Amino acid sequence: MLVIGVAGGTGSGKTTVVRKMSSNIECAVVSQDSYYKDNGHIPEEERKQINFDHPDSIEWELLLQQIKSLKEGHSIDCPVYSFITCTRESETVLIEPKKIIFIEGILVLTQKAVRDICDIKVFVDAPSDERLIRVINRDIDERGRDINEVLDRYLRTVKPMHEQFIEPSKRFADIIVPQGGSNAVAIDVLTRSIQNTIA
Repeated sequence: MLVIGVAGGTGSGKTTVVRKMSSNIECAVVSQDSYYKDNGHIPEEERKQINFDHPDSIEWELLLQQIKSLKEGHSIDCPVYSFITCTRESETVLIEPKKIIFIEGILVLTQKAVRDICDIKVFVDAPSDERLIRVINRDIDERGRDINEVLDRYLRTVKPMHEQFIEPSKRFADIIVPQGGSNAVAIDVLTRSIQNTIA
């Protein structure tokens, strides 16, 4: 079994890279976003101020436990997190073990325990202005936020957390994919490498 960690800044194209690779190989995809701590006990207005770009916002113990279960050949009930309500949903998603497991998320390479469980570590890189444009479009279209909310969050948490935690984690990567999800050559080379490894 091959475990591949895919990290990078918010809006860098991580999900696109994983989606393009997973379309050509049988795999399980585990998203770091599923493991945000449940904030249902916090008033709704306060939830909007949570720093989702800090490592402390993730329930790493559960993520690691479930990755280990997949590696042992067991299926998992992966949590579902709502970015609209900032709470964990009651339902879960069944993920079956596969020969290849992708762990995808902005903070994946910031955690030594997660890095240690990965056989290949990938960092998806993209210029900050391109990432900001993607974040604006995504948060407005998918998460019900207005432009002022998005920009406030970007300046208050996204940018400083990227500089403090995410960008420095690039040094732990085995492979860096520049130009995000649009780098067809890098994605093809990485996909072929993975296929050859498990052949």
